[in-house]
Amino acid sequence: MATTSPKDKYLGVWVIFFMLGLGTLLPWNFFMTATMYFRSRLKDPLPTEVSANQSEAAGEHQSVLETKFNNVMTLCAMLPLLLCTCLTSFLHTLIPQRLRVMGSLFIIMFVFIITAVLVKVPLEPLPFFSITMVKIIIINSFGAVLQGSLFGMAGLLPASYTTPIMSGQGLAGTFAAASMICAIASGSELEDAAFGYFIVACVVVFLSILSYVLLPKLVKSNWNIKLSAVFIISLS
Repeated sequence: MATTSPKDKYLGVWVIFFMLGLGTLLPWNFFMTATMYFRSRLKDPLPTEVSANQSEAAGEHQSVLETKFNNVMTLCAMLPLLLCTCLTSFLHTLIPQRLRVMGSLFIIMFVFIITAVLVKVPLEPLPFFSITMVKIIIINSFGAVLQGSLFGMAGLLPASYTTPIMSGQGLAGTFAAASMICAIASGSELEDAAFGYFIVACVVVFLSILSYVLLPKLVKSNWNIKLSAVFIISLS
């Protein structure tokens, strides 16, 4: 293998790894930043006939599900993340890397599509709470698989290609916060703002999928034959 760094015309490979890094932590950050929306769906339903004072008091009162939401959400996120990271390190040779990366991204995008659709679907607090926790378990499980696969892929390249992955991960929280601020600042109702917010997440994950599809072609056209062959084989 060549000792010099491969040519990266227009930093195309760098940008792709940046997008993939963004796609690994963006799902969890989008869910974590949207706690205001999730908690608003967990309030106890008001009786049909209530006075203005009673309605205001009920708005200040937190339901049991609201008070437990943050703790349960963190548990449902961190435990699958730990388990799936360990499993990926042991089982990565049994599942092709392309399947691990593409499968994880498609499942994460599907979860966000469901989340966006459910914004418009009225649900009782308990079913909504349960569905949300299942979605958090799924995105963090496959996020761990994606992250492990991505760093394994970058390990075949010069050390400089680890930087865009970590930069993308670092931007994920900022991007999620900025998206939520823009959604709220639009002046829309919370429901409409949340719908647009989750659609943005779908778009970003879709761009990550496109980036991964373009990666082998970009490597093959820009890098020397020996290095590109080793890398492309690892993507299969």
